[in-house]
Amino acid sequence: MDFGTDLWDQYDVIDKQTQSGLDLVERYIKFVKERTEIEQSYAKQLRSLTKKYAKRGSKEEQDCKFSNHASFQEILNELNDYAGQRELIAENMMTGICVELTKYLQELKHERKTHLSDAKKAQQTLESSFKHLESTKKRFAKEWAEADKATQQAEKTESDLYATRLDVEKAKQHAHARTHTAEECRNDYAAQLQKYNKEQNLFYYSEIPQIFNKLQEMDERRIRRLAEGYCQFSDIEKKVLPIISKCLEGISAAGAKIDEKEDSILFIEQHKSGFERPGDLEFEDYSQGIKPATSDSSLNPPKVRAKLWPFNKKHKPPAAEDFSHLPPEQRKKRLQAKIDDIAKELQKAQDQSEALEKMKGVYEQNPQMGDPSSLEPQITETAQNIGRLRGELAKYESWLSEAVGGEESSNTINNSTQHGVVAAEQPHNIYTECDDEFDDMESPIGQCTALYTFEGNSEGTISIIEGELLSIMEEDKGDGWMRVLKASGEEGYIPSSYVKLSL
Repeated sequence: MDFGTDLWDQYDVIDKQTQSGLDLVERYIKFVKERTEIEQSYAKQLRSLTKKYAKRGSKEEQDCKFSNHASFQEILNELNDYAGQRELIAENMMTGICVELTKYLQELKHERKTHLSDAKKAQQTLESSFKHLESTKKRFAKEWAEADKATQQAEKTESDLYATRLDVEKAKQHAHARTHTAEECRNDYAAQLQKYNKEQNLFYYSEIPQIFNKLQEMDERRIRRLAEGYCQFSDIEKKVLPIISKCLEGISAAGAKIDEKEDSILFIEQHKSGFERPGDLEFEDYSQGIKPATSDSSLNPPKVRAKLWPFNKKHKPPAAEDFSHLPPEQRKKRLQAKIDDIAKELQKAQDQSEALEKMKGVYEQNPQMGDPSSLEPQITETAQNIGRLRGELAKYESWLSEAVGGEESSNTINNSTQHGVVAAEQPHNIYTECDDEFDDMESPIGQCTALYTFEGNSEGTISIIEGELLSIMEEDKGDGWMRVLKASGEEGYIPSSYVKLSL
């Protein structure tokens, strides 16, 4: 069954049906667009929610050491990834369904318009042929009536006794001419009728069926493509379900790995004071009149109450540089952390000093690469910084020794600050070792100046600032990156387009 055979006379119905199909495609496109807006809004709200509850600042970072706090942060991260998948669904629906279907809809509208236009042209051609047929038919009827009238007039003239021979001849000639004209009109009518019947047969059995079948094929293609769009609506979300499932599994895993006992132990370690519990108070016998000289507690009662200061939050001791305001255990931890930080800074400063000395040596051997004297201010500043850090390190080590006490202190210091002490004892050998290794050092191949500031956040890259002078260690090999050495001794890759080569 097809439109051309079974609906050959239903032009208006086919017109409405195909238009209704296009309207449905348009409605579906609008529906998917609104769905994407919902997904985007949902994802945006989820991101705002995770940002609102994310921990920030030193206090929150301290809290995140506890498993229940850390798990909540993981849940927020997983939810943020989940929001990203919702955004991906919206983006894929917009590009895969809305954009593609909109383009396809325009093509269908143009095709439908062409087919309906062809049908109208064929209809107009047939109607024009029919009008011509009616015209020849009317002319034939008129001419035949005139010929019949002329024939009757000729017969009447011939039977008239008073008519002359000339009148009879004229009447016969007129009747003959009219009859000849009527015969020609008759032949034209017959030829036009045959032509019209042929065109009508072609119209109803060939042209219209072909056009209607093309409209049917177009409508079926439209239905098939719309069905694919319906499936896409589901498939796009199915593709991200594995990732969404991983996000949800990550949330479950974050909850499962919480260890309440470990959190309690960590909390205790962070806040235990190290004080001994207060001893029993001695009985003060006021009935004797004289207070016992051996009773320390009765000599100065407020001291007994002072031992309970951990439970009094109203009077907080002021912070001291040696952390003496803290309980013993907390003081030792803070001092040790401070020593570790200073040791790291000292090591970094010593590395920077070594790098500056190496660069100075390079400049002395290759004057064209730079002026050695230009590095003197940095070398002096670095040396002063090293001296300051060594002084601070010794100061905090002495405080730690005081807090720990005796042999235990020296063992603790030796074990925990070994790298800092060693670093402090090596100032006279640094440059000697540097001289021994200088021959194996890679020499710069040129210099350049930074045109723009670059934040080297990825692995292998370094940060530079506009106007900074750099030494080129490795040229651009065609990938847009070059390796450079900074005055601070830091070495890494930067974009080649961010610098200008020095002549």
